[in-house]
Amino acid sequence: MAGVIRVGTRGSALAMAQTRQISERIAKAAKAEIELVPITTQGDTSRASLSSIGGTGVFAAALREALLADECDLVVHSLKDLPTAEHEGLRLGAVPKRVDARDVLCARDGLTLETLPEGARVGTGSPRRIAQLGAARPDVVAVDLRGNIDTRLGKVESGEFDAVLLAAAGLGRLGRLDAATDHLSLSDWPTAPGQGALAIEVRRERGDRDLERALEAIDHAVTRATVLAERLVLAGLEAGCAAPVGATAFIEDELLFLTASVYSADGTRRLTSSHAATPESRSAADLADAARDVADRVVDELLGNGAADLVPPEEQP
Repeated sequence: MAGVIRVGTRGSALAMAQTRQISERIAKAAKAEIELVPITTQGDTSRASLSSIGGTGVFAAALREALLADECDLVVHSLKDLPTAEHEGLRLGAVPKRVDARDVLCARDGLTLETLPEGARVGTGSPRRIAQLGAARPDVVAVDLRGNIDTRLGKVESGEFDAVLLAAAGLGRLGRLDAATDHLSLSDWPTAPGQGALAIEVRRERGDRDLERALEAIDHAVTRATVLAERLVLAGLEAGCAAPVGATAFIEDELLFLTASVYSADGTRRLTSSHAATPESRSAADLADAARDVADRVVDELLGNGAADLVPPEEQP
């Protein structure tokens, strides 16, 4: 491919790190140069809580606007930040292989979730994590916290917080995973749909053939299917991407498993549903069909048990 591929990304250290990693693979596959285009989003500039400014979709809106305005050729999102509704002018060009989807606790003195003292102050800006913390440790205090990873870890180092809750994937991409003192099991502590995965979004019309081949080369069919199943839970519940919903999908023994949990805001109520589906093959189409099948059954069961009463409606940017 002649010329340069312009890659839009948030300007945070984490976003730049993960975009560089993906861009290197795209550049190699497309035999092209890469130009990173940093884009500032409302989620980066506002210090208000995510739920009050429209959920994590605020991180995606500015990137999408830049892509539609032809300021870049593709954008890289953290997939969990992407609204579940399809965009009429954009499509998901690739979903690279997912990394660790777990949450981690980063605490002073090597403390774990179980050993945190009563009244400990734990920082997080996620309604899901606040609900899960309330369910697991109602005797500790969740404190709303925004900012990049260094800012959040600095709150623990300074003694302002006893711990913070973060995504293992983000720490790993920044080389800071040594700050984690407790890795939280997905079976007990399901994370946001799509957590640990990246999304490469492009304009809906097909672009340069070399770029399309590069996107195909980095797309991971199993990851695309499992995150589709998780995100369909949010869509089916008509829940926002910052809602207190955790979902985990994986493929094992030729079955696609999906478990989803919906929490009340304070964590005192939790509804969980688990189902499995058998893809006819490992083709992208059959995996996607299985993801839709299992997500439909999980959503139907959750709604039948009253999940709609626990989640706020989705706000699309």
